[in-house]
Amino acid sequence: MIPYIDLKAQYRAIADEVDAAIRSIMESGQFALGPGVAEFERDFAQLCEGADVVGVNSGTSALHLALLALGIGQGDEVMVPPMTFIATAAAIAYSGARPVFVDVEPTSWTLDPERIAAAVTPKTKAILPVHLHGRCADMDAILGVARRHGLVVIEDAAQAHAGSYKGRSAGTLGAVGCFSFYPGKNLGAYGEAGALVSRDRDIAAKARLLRDWGAADKYRHQVLGYNYRMDGIQGAVLSVKMRYLAGWTEARRSLARHYDRVLANAGVLRPELDPGHTWHIYAVRIPGGAARRERVRLKLKQRGIDTGIHYPIPLHLQEAFAHLGYRRGDFPVSEQLADSFLSLPIYPELAEAQVSEVAEALRSICAEDGDYEERTTRPRGARA
Repeated sequence: MIPYIDLKAQYRAIADEVDAAIRSIMESGQFALGPGVAEFERDFAQLCEGADVVGVNSGTSALHLALLALGIGQGDEVMVPPMTFIATAAAIAYSGARPVFVDVEPTSWTLDPERIAAAVTPKTKAILPVHLHGRCADMDAILGVARRHGLVVIEDAAQAHAGSYKGRSAGTLGAVGCFSFYPGKNLGAYGEAGALVSRDRDIAAKARLLRDWGAADKYRHQVLGYNYRMDGIQGAVLSVKMRYLAGWTEARRSLARHYDRVLANAGVLRPELDPGHTWHIYAVRIPGGAARRERVRLKLKQRGIDTGIHYPIPLHLQEAFAHLGYRRGDFPVSEQLADSFLSLPIYPELAEAQVSEVAEALRSICAEDGDYEERTTRPRGARA
């Protein structure tokens, strides 16, 4: 069996260090925030080019605090792609603002800057690009649109730990960057955790105040805040894992390059290789629609290969956002991706031989299921 992800294998490799870190928090009694979280904030700041880091209890909380710290709320609009996890748009709704969906590019699968420019209205206050699967959106173009229209940019970097865009760290290019440390992420906690990062000390200070009931001092509440504190144990675990993140990221990149080689002419559309990509997800596209993708997925399962689908229903078609009035066909690229994405196993402990096994099984299954080769060539301009 080749699992989609193997968190147990990662734990076994670092168990002694993790156990010692958790024990230190248990002995200290500092379970909410405290020195364990402060140490992680310092460690993560080094990864984020010295930006201020505010540890919180989830990536969703980080997004919510980013919006609030930037003064975004009732009556405002925030542009966001429909091809992302619901938390990205939910945080906008939590702030009182309206998510305005904008389609993604067909090759990078990230927010399309040209479509952003066309969707700006007098109510637009922010752009929230998502570094989908660990690949950074076209930040130069997005920031250019933002400057021309007086908008702020919040990066959803939940899948892009240690990622980069033209040599700059993911999460540090906009006004605020937001990370998730959900257990399955490239840098994952042993529970829920997240962080907000910003080069603007005032924004970080506002977020830090809001994460802890709006209290600068105990029982003195300057504003109505939230219980968004990071647990001390999660901070300690993440500090241990930070020591390994660079190596884990390079392992993922090596596996992605191997996938790219062995999946050539396999009947699937491969993702573009990008030097700053962190490969939180390695998703191929299965041509022929969602029904064919499901057949392929089930046949892989029968051969002992587990896969995932991120994300089968784009946000504009989710029942939770029906009140926004979007319809099928409004964002065709996201809809095509939703019907064709298949996420293959990728994690640092995966062996290249297992990647080859996955590729050979996929090649065989796609050939058995019908000839779609003419629809799986790389997009013009895509890197080999």
